[in-house]
This record gives sequence, C-alpha cells and structure tokens, in this order.
Amino acid sequence: MMNAKYPGERPVAKRKIVEIDREKCDGCGLCTTACAEGALALDAEGKAVLVREIYCDGLGACLDVCPVGALEVVERESDAYDPRAAHDHVLKTRGAAAAAKVHGAASGRAGHGGCPGSLAREVAREPGAGPAPAAEVPSRLTQWPIQLHLVSPAAPYFQGSDLLVAADCTAFALGGFHGELLEGKKLVIACPKLDETQGYVEKLAELIRTNGLASLTVAVMTVPCCAGLERLVRKAVELSGVALEVKKVVVGIDGKIVVRS
Repeated sequence: MMNAKYPGERPVAKRKIVEIDREKCDGCGLCTTACAEGALALDAEGKAVLVREIYCDGLGACLDVCPVGALEVVERESDAYDPRAAHDHVLKTRGAAAAAKVHGAASGRAGHGGCPGSLAREVAREPGAGPAPAAEVPSRLTQWPIQLHLVSPAAPYFQGSDLLVAADCTAFALGGFHGELLEGKKLVIACPKLDETQGYVEKLAELIRTNGLASLTVAVMTVPCCAGLERLVRKAVELSGVALEVKKVVVGIDGKIVVRS
C-alpha cells in the first residue's frame, strides 16, 4: 500500500531496505564503499548509518562485506529508491566513474530505475556455435517438486543427498546445467528477488537439520539481487546447527561459470 500525506510528497510503501545493528557495527567502513549508491556512511560515533533512505536500493550488496553481521535487509515502509537522486549524490561525492555504477545509471542514463539484473541487453552468440548433439540430451532431474515453496523437508529423497540450491535463472543461462551442476544432486530452486521468501530460511534449515546432507551447493547469477540466495542458504545452515560447508557456483549472463568454490 502506497500513500503520500501532502501533494508532491514522495509515496511511502513497504519495500526492502538495509537495516543496521549499531550494537554489532564496529565501524570498519567496508559497507560504505561496497554500496555503489552511496547510501551508507559512518557517523560521528564511527557507526554505519543510512545517509538517505532514497539512496538505498535494498539489494544488499553491502551485506557480504560486513565482518560482524551488523547489516540485514528488512521489509518496512520507506520512501522509494530514487536512482536519479543516488546518481547525483555519488556524482558529487565520488565522481563520474563511480556514478556510472549506480543502479539506474547504466549506459549513462541516470534515472533508468530498477535492478541491474533486469537491464535489457543482448548476449552475442556465433550462429550455430558449438557442436550439434548426437542424440537427445537426457535430463538429470531425479525428483519433484523443485520450487522451495513446494518441496517438503521430509521428502525421503533428500536423505544423505548432495543438495543443489539454484537461482531460477541459472538453468537457462548455463547451457550445460544438467550435466555440469545437477547430475547426482537433488534440486531446490528459488528467486530471492521475485519469490515471497518468508519462511525460506526456516524450511531450508529443517531440510539440512533432518536429512544428513552429504554436500550443499548454491548456484547464483552474477546480478546483485541473486546474492540474496547465497545469504539465505548460509543463514539456514547457521540456524540448522549443522556443520556443513556451502559450496558456491556463480554463472554469468553469458552462460559461463565465473566462480566455482
């Protein structure tokens, strides 16, 4: 629900935005440089604060660099993210090169709002690139359902399995998804940006806690919003109380694996 109290006032709506735990914050300042929109700064007490809420896009790129876990993305009422205002702010404080990286400033078009993962672009391909398959490529999927909202942590096929938690888009971007990532694994898919993710951490934690997983891999895209899935998985492991290493695969929009750890 959106509302504005006075004519010309920016509408307020529930949205995702970064929240800072001042008790945990140690003033390292890493989040202030990780935020491309310049939404974070250190105050007089050496604690991280939001400069202005309209500069925060809510994608949480700053979360991954905080060494003490003082940051999280919450959903609450706030003024909407304003990419033009963020661009102008970074232009004044950091210069043109930094301003070009602000969400909404892609290709020099300040004010083109939204997640960089939704920016329209073409991926160049050579016509007919790659060898033609000699036969139909078999699916490596061995269970159903796969969407995190629908799976049951008590499903017997999860027992002792190698689990792959994959962002929806990875299977479309990576041509060899079944052979390179899925073969030999059970699968759960989710989208940290478009799904209603309430309850995801708790469900995954139960799945991890009760099934004695042999391994856990999370596969995400290179776009910033996709990092939320890795954070969700790591929180689930922590909540489960199980000492389980999280392996990570990052897929580029060009279909190449850019990180495998």
